[in-house]
Amino acid sequence: MKIILVLTLFLGVGIARAADIENGNDLHFEHCTGCHDSSVYIRADRKVDNLARLGQQVRFCKDTIGVTWFDDEVEDVIAYLNATYYHF
Repeated sequence: MKIILVLTLFLGVGIARAADIENGNDLHFEHCTGCHDSSVYIRADRKVDNLARLGQQVRFCKDTIGVTWFDDEVEDVIAYLNATYYHF
């Protein structure tokens, strides 16, 4: 019995939540489009050139405007932007 419990706990730790792109879209629309439109993501001289930098930029913007997203919501926005514009 103890072995099953230990294995269940061990295996459960390794399961990660998949990002929710639809939620990322909703959060982006609600909080980000007031400052900029999609042109910031597709311009030739964009600052974001890899997934790590995209994450930094989303967190910077979130903190700048004072949005209180959970980490999984930040990941949802990153996943939405990556799937829609960046394709890293």
